[in-house]
Amino acid sequence: MPRYELALVLKAMKRPETAAALRRTVETLMEKGAVVRGLENLGERMLPYKITKHNEKHERAAYFLVDFYAAPSIVTGLLDHLNRDVDVVRPGVLKKDKEVSSQNCCGS
Repeated sequence: MPRYELALVLKAMKRPETAAALRRTVETLMEKGAVVRGLENLGERMLPYKITKHNEKHERAAYFLVDFYAAPSIVTGLLDHLNRDVDVVRPGVLKKDKEVSSQNCCGS
């Protein structure tokens, strides 16, 4: 299974609501067959521009990174599910490449 990173932007909420939204997201990943390896909290900060999502205007948001392994077929369904979640302002999934080995470098 390939390795992915979910960049998750959640609307500014109190800690219990944020924890519940993260739990929902991780449980959804695991229900779809993903193996979650890590969760990183990048903190709450101002958005670079105002975002309107689910009829709400957002100026602040909480940023999280979720590291997981999953089959490529579930990524589209996952993004569709996250876009419908009212607490998610912006989801994004990136495929993480394998680390480049320095032995293949020809410029040294």
